[in-house]
Amino acid sequence: MLLHTLNSSPQSVAARDCCALLTGEDTVILFGDGVYAGLEGAAISQMLRDSGAAIFALAPDVDAAGIGTKLAAGISLIDYPEFVAISAQYPRQMAWY
Repeated sequence: MLLHTLNSSPQSVAARDCCALLTGEDTVILFGDGVYAGLEGAAISQMLRDSGAAIFALAPDVDAAGIGTKLAAGISLIDYPEFVAISAQYPRQMAWY
């Protein structure tokens, strides 16, 4: 059980490595440039969803990117307090930049 925070472009090596290591017991939070990994139709979005991990995107970053209506199904929006609450549930975290 691991929390992955993805802050890099979906085209980055870090994003692909993150997807390769995900399990169904993990959680992913997309923020910064990482929110683009949640776009409907993006290959990496499908990889994230196929992992079985819980996937969240930071709402302020999604709004700033202007992609709120373009996120794939199954990706839940969260705010900063929810980001902190989710982070507090995981003793281990992997940050992907």
